[in-house]
Amino acid sequence: MTCHFETKDVSAPSMMKVRENYLRAFPKKEDFIKYMSTWVKNPKEETSIMLGAIKKYELMPYLHYDMDSLKEIAAYIYETNFSKEHKGH
Repeated sequence: MTCHFETKDVSAPSMMKVRENYLRAFPKKEDFIKYMSTWVKNPKEETSIMLGAIKKYELMPYLHYDMDSLKEIAAYIYETNFSKEHKGH
């Protein structure tokens, strides 16, 4: 949440926009989690589904998370409606 705010585009697209793009491309939870976690593990412009965001904000940096953690984060993103207020992140 340092770069991706829930509903505002600041230094990266909002989580709401990320989730919307991934849900459109991968409506099934399993596919959503697999693609998002794999991409975040090794972000590349060629495999991005959000090229407009890369042009605007640059490529997401490499994060030092293991794949299990990335899958948990992707599952949370899939299940969370970021357009509603959330308490206790």
